[in-house]
Amino acid sequence: MTRFGVPPGAIVVGVDGSGDSDRGVTWAAEQALRERRTLALVHSTDRSVLGEIRWLDRHSMNPQQLRTALQELSRATLTHAAERAAAQVPGVEVTTALVDLDPRVALEQLSTEAHLVVVGSRGRGPVESALLGSVSASMARHAHCPVIVCRPSAGPLQGEARVVVGADGSPASRPVLEFAFAQASLHGLPLTVMHCFWDAVMAAAGPGAVLPVDRSDLSDLRLLLAESVAGLAAKYPDVRVSQELARGLVDDCLADRTPDAALLVVGRSEVHGWTRFVHTSCALAVLERAHTTVAVVPEST
Repeated sequence: MTRFGVPPGAIVVGVDGSGDSDRGVTWAAEQALRERRTLALVHSTDRSVLGEIRWLDRHSMNPQQLRTALQELSRATLTHAAERAAAQVPGVEVTTALVDLDPRVALEQLSTEAHLVVVGSRGRGPVESALLGSVSASMARHAHCPVIVCRPSAGPLQGEARVVVGADGSPASRPVLEFAFAQASLHGLPLTVMHCFWDAVMAAAGPGAVLPVDRSDLSDLRLLLAESVAGLAAKYPDVRVSQELARGLVDDCLADRTPDAALLVVGRSEVHGWTRFVHTSCALAVLERAHTTVAVVPEST
């Protein structure tokens, strides 16, 4: 089944013609070629917005002409994105779709059959995100498949590039770990599996403290972390894996202490109620503060 003309299993990119959108197109095109999947470029024009321009009649302006101009601009946006993908990643298979829906609704619907959904990100704080990052925030909360948010970097990566995944060792987080292993293997990068925790020592140190983890303690957490990666390490023998315990909040550890991460992978809980709120908040907190590309992966139910 196709939705909006987008084939199932495609890597879907939301495009709007911005520089952030271009960053997402480039990342997705390279990923699509590596995975031998179709790159689907999607631009949304919300029909309700077009309906609101009827007030132009009262000002001697032709709303139909404006509606036509907006449609032409939308098609030009898709053409630009397709040309960019083809020029930067020769050989990638590209399809385009112009959708008359709110982009958050359109991308969420597409995520039910997509392999990945890729979006750009604007701004680094809560105000900018609220105004300009509503699509990425909505997808991080509601998408049915992994979502890639291409954040602007703070500068060149420091040290050897790696994939970093936040892990809690629970069975539900297995898809998150497997996604991280698969990406590390696909891109030929080492993988760091990081478990972030908050304890009495951290609480006594106060906000912003960075404390080392004593290798002689926390043996139960180390065992949990080792057991969670054992099967996947055997499945992906080409991936060089390291395990790390980090004291602090998830967004502090993942976003602020990993300047060499080419990709950050975080999970989003699929349960309901308070637990879902906490897990989703953690993912969004990392997303807000990260200086690299972030993958938000739904956990298993």
